[in-house]
Formats: sequence, C-alpha cells, structure tokens
Amino acid sequence: MRFDLGAFDAVLFDMDGTLVDTESLWIEAVLGVAAELGADPLDRARLIGGTVASIVAVVGVATGGRHAAADLDRWIDQAVKAKIAEVGVRLRPGARRLLDDLIAAGVPCALVTSSGRADTEIILDVLGRAAFAVTVTADDVPRHKPDPLPYATAAALLGVDPARCVAIEDSLAGLAAAEGAGCTTVAVPHLQDIPDAPGRHVLTSLEEVTVTPVKVTR
Repeated sequence: MRFDLGAFDAVLFDMDGTLVDTESLWIEAVLGVAAELGADPLDRARLIGGTVASIVAVVGVATGGRHAAADLDRWIDQAVKAKIAEVGVRLRPGARRLLDDLIAAGVPCALVTSSGRADTEIILDVLGRAAFAVTVTADDVPRHKPDPLPYATAAALLGVDPARCVAIEDSLAGLAAAEGAGCTTVAVPHLQDIPDAPGRHVLTSLEEVTVTPVKVTR
C-alpha cells in the first residue's frame, strides 16, 4: 500500500518513533532508571507517546512515591542522553527521503512532539530544520497528546485548516490527537499495534509515503 501527500496543504509529523528511532531509547532508559530504583514492573504501553511529565508520573507511582518528580525527571533525562550518545539518533526507514521530497515540493511541514524543546532541538540537529516551518513541543502548549491541542496549534501556526492537513504518527495517543484536531492521519506503527479507523491510513513504513505535487491548471 502507498499513500501520496501531494493533495494536502500541509504535513504534520510526530518525531519520536515516527521520524527517528528514539522512542525505543526512551523506553530503555526509563526502564533502566526504574530498575535501579527498585520500581514495580512498568507497563511499557503507558510509556509510548507520552510526555516527560506523564512518564515521570508512571515511574513515580511504580517507585511508591519515594522520589521527587524533579529528581526522576533529571535521572531519566540523563539516562536518555547517555543512550543517545551511546548509539546515536537513527532515522526511521524512508524518513530522510520523504523530508527531502517535501522540501523539493514546497509542502509546508510542522514537527509536533511530546518531547520538550531542549530534546527536540537535539533531534533537529540531526533531521535538519529546513523541512519544518513550525515546531510544537511539550513546552509550547498546556495540553498534550492525546489532546488535539498540539496538532491544532501546529495547523494554526501554519495558517492551514486541519482538514487540509495530514498527520504522520506511530502511536495511538498521537493519532487520537491528530484525528481529534480534524486531520487525516497516516500511521506507521513502531512499538504499538495500530488498528484501522475512519480517515486513518495504516502503512508499514515511511518508504510507502510519496509526494507528487498537484498540478494547478488555469
């Protein structure tokens, strides 16, 4: 199955797990911190697509509230950065080609992520900033995925009706956010199974996504 983005006015991308293989690094880092603290077993599904605050809350409960949220946040951040330094940031298959094609076609794009601004800037150093006219991080909005606000904000900043946007996601929380904002969605599952749904196109890889510019006739 293939899906072409050429008919849309803008493309909104999730980051972790969609464009870059950092979601698995996050989970490994969080599980490592939790294990060191003697936490109860964590539900990995609750870590996928979450914000730093939501992940810290999960670890806090699993450790019986013995540690301050600020400490957990710092330890997890250190563990994630160590993982990234160890293995680097790996792009998901097809990500670089797709971003280059969108730049060439002049399609406006936004990055919509549950990561904070500082972590997002690190990833943008790898992805390159040329593809993204707008970035919306967890630090930029008061409500996060699965709330529609991050995607609605990105569309508004681009000046595009959400109904004319397509969002590309890998998690159920992200899809709920994009669909709630009124976007068509493309799901590229990574660590979570994604069922079919109205207006949702489930693919196996970004390699199945194409960009054919729409010709305007006069």
